[in-house]
Amino acid sequence: MKKLGFGFMRLPLKDSNDATSVDMELLYKMVDTFMEKGFTYFDTAYVYHQQQSERFLKQALVDRYPRDKFTIATKLPMPFVKTARDNERIFNEELEKCGVDYFDYYLLHAMNAERFEQAKNLGCFEFIKEKKARGKIRNIGFSFHDTAQLLDEMLTRWPEVDFVQLQINYLDWENPSIQSRACYEVAVKHNVPVIVMEPIKGGSLANLPEEAVQLLKGLDDKMSAASWAVRYAASLDNVMMVLSGMSNLEQVQDNVAYMEDFVPLKEEEYKVINKVVDIIYQSKTVPCTACQYCVDGCPKHIPIPKYFALYNAELQALNKGFSTQKIYYSNMTQTMTKASECIACGKCEKSCPQHIKVIDELKNVAKTFE
Repeated sequence: MKKLGFGFMRLPLKDSNDATSVDMELLYKMVDTFMEKGFTYFDTAYVYHQQQSERFLKQALVDRYPRDKFTIATKLPMPFVKTARDNERIFNEELEKCGVDYFDYYLLHAMNAERFEQAKNLGCFEFIKEKKARGKIRNIGFSFHDTAQLLDEMLTRWPEVDFVQLQINYLDWENPSIQSRACYEVAVKHNVPVIVMEPIKGGSLANLPEEAVQLLKGLDDKMSAASWAVRYAASLDNVMMVLSGMSNLEQVQDNVAYMEDFVPLKEEEYKVINKVVDIIYQSKTVPCTACQYCVDGCPKHIPIPKYFALYNAELQALNKGFSTQKIYYSNMTQTMTKASECIACGKCEKSCPQHIKVIDELKNVAKTFE
């Protein structure tokens, strides 16, 4: 397989406030472009797009192409698994949603210390092992958001995994919270192939400070900012696949152009990327990837990622006198809960894969825009 995978978590929408309003005609074009260039890996999940991503995948891919022409990965949604019986019920529901008889790759979703205990208590890993033995799954693994030490413990307990999905990008490589390098090295130690998620960090590495953009253009002015992030992840020896959550046709066209005949990064390019990392950290933006996990459990229904995106744009704005971000924020809060209405319950911080201090950052948003 070519090393680029299509992530079905940020699909094009007709209404930005409705995650189920996917523009299917545009999605068909995106899938067709991806397939025409020889890419075959599609990654979805039970929870994406308000639990409808798997149905969109069926409509855009499964109903339109022969089963042997593509590869599907989906995931067991751990927050929905309350009893051992839920394993079978949800798995069958996902087969029906995707319209397939088997999954090529199947993961325990967003594993951490708490969900590791849950999986042990409810037999989740034993369940997917049994499904693999019966031919309903070809490859088993899990996606992971926790410490390298825990990953080592999990791979030691579950040596049968065929792969592990890790958050790896050049901004998080040395991040003490995300631990991208340390987790990658644990996977290498256990000889487990890696699938990379969030290589562009939710799009934030496609929208860099101008100083960083100019540095990368000095290497190659035809390459997009996103291309450097994807190629960084794909250049790692133990990486078998890099996922990109593409939202429009231009992103698909850009990604397939430089990944069709993939060229690993060179030493000079790594040095420039290290300088880009320094510039990004100096900008002090919120490292939100817009995964939406924080929104699902928020009792006040605050659109946290949208506010963080406005806040980051405000921090990087060249013109500090007139704020279009403040206008957008004012418009959004006519129908959405303000950042200042956060009750500091902490549910968002527990669910955040980036370990962001969401409560504190919402206070900064409120201070800036309200």
